[in-house]
Amino acid sequence: MSMNGCATLVELRDALASKAVGAAELANEHLRRIAADTSGSFITVCQEEALAQAEQADAAIARHGHRGLLGLPIAHKDIFCTAGVRTTCASKMLAEFVPPYDATVVAKLRTAGAVLLGKTNMDEFAMGSSTRTSYFGATRNPWDPARAPGGSSGGSAAAVAAGLAPAATGSDTGGSIRQPAALCGISGLKPTYGRVSRYGMIAFASSLDQGGPMARAAADLRLLLAHMEGHDERDSTSARADGTGATSADARLTIGVPREYWEDAEDGLDGDLTAALAEAAVVFERLGHKRRAISLPHTRFAVPTYYVVASAEASTNLARYDGVRYGHRADGARSLEELYRRSRSEGFGAEVKRRILTGTYALSVGYYDAYYRQAQRVRRLIRQDFLDAFREVDAIVAPATPAAAFPLQEPSGGEDPTTIYRQDAFTAPASLAGLPALSVPCGFTAQPLPLGMQLIGPHFGEDRLLALGEAFQRETDWHLRRPP
Repeated sequence: MSMNGCATLVELRDALASKAVGAAELANEHLRRIAADTSGSFITVCQEEALAQAEQADAAIARHGHRGLLGLPIAHKDIFCTAGVRTTCASKMLAEFVPPYDATVVAKLRTAGAVLLGKTNMDEFAMGSSTRTSYFGATRNPWDPARAPGGSSGGSAAAVAAGLAPAATGSDTGGSIRQPAALCGISGLKPTYGRVSRYGMIAFASSLDQGGPMARAAADLRLLLAHMEGHDERDSTSARADGTGATSADARLTIGVPREYWEDAEDGLDGDLTAALAEAAVVFERLGHKRRAISLPHTRFAVPTYYVVASAEASTNLARYDGVRYGHRADGARSLEELYRRSRSEGFGAEVKRRILTGTYALSVGYYDAYYRQAQRVRRLIRQDFLDAFREVDAIVAPATPAAAFPLQEPSGGEDPTTIYRQDAFTAPASLAGLPALSVPCGFTAQPLPLGMQLIGPHFGEDRLLALGEAFQRETDWHLRRPP
């Protein structure tokens, strides 16, 4: 088969099963592309490990046939611990950290036979929407190197879009799978909070963080999720639910259209995106689904609520990086207090420091009730909006981002760092509510730059979202287009 980087994960699986291609051949081809790449998608490349795993996969396929993800090359976001392989979280703080164990997601995909190509770039400690805050340098969007790939899973998104890997893992706290997937023209799924174990995934905001798959097509995401999900006793927030049941291909669903994401959106939607979403709605109607206007009245509070909650949790999670146990340790400190101060000042980047300070302030005596407690109350109202809506509709359609990919240098934060925070306006609500959400390509601007659509489902409704995404992608080819 042709290995031009356009093949989906499912197509590669079928090619391996039919012996049209070998695992070693696949690994070598993707490693060759990674070596020639200039996008900055990878922090660590696992060439020797990948080739050894691929040879083992070829031997296993020859003996027993294909199963699971055997021989399929993937990349892991550098937020997932990998035994014996550097795991940096794109920070100077962890630049030389080599974990002694695998994250549950890594272990599950390894057991399924996936071949690890390497660890992808990201915003430092997953704090950002551009992959500009990485200690190892920015990642560039394969569609236009002068533009950002989104974040924080920008390295994973760019790697899949550029054909460096057919699939990758990501993590989503406020939109970090869905936003870069949309800006790079690939598919990405944020599962229901708790459906995929967080064990071994370096923590940012523990009540929001969720690992998930990124790939070219929705069918690929289904394949990956099947090997990533499941209850894990090592994760106290891991869910036992098995989902809401399968959605048949001929099911006729009611899809909600929340006015707050269109006419009431604070910054308005880009014209190209508005047109693309309108065309996508026509596709769903042609498939027999109905549209219904709905309201999610507390949507406008989602971004400030998210940044209070996430920053507060980050300030406590990142307190462990003190220069004593592991991570960056300042040289020549003359007291314990100086060791703490210098290690953290040297080890963390500007955006991470900003969020630690914001979160510490929100949790401080005298401000806890005014900020953190109030944010949790609003979070509950946002969740209730969705629960009320899902009594009337089966899924919700929304933009994934306000527009196509923005220039890599703008918005950079500058005098007003909240400029880039508004990238999360359409993704943060589902995160606060713990809901599953799927991002799929739905069009292009004239440049061309990809545009993404978001589908939000009820808790544990991933099958429903994937069925909608697969049906949409059978009718369209946006997800198959490659950067020039």
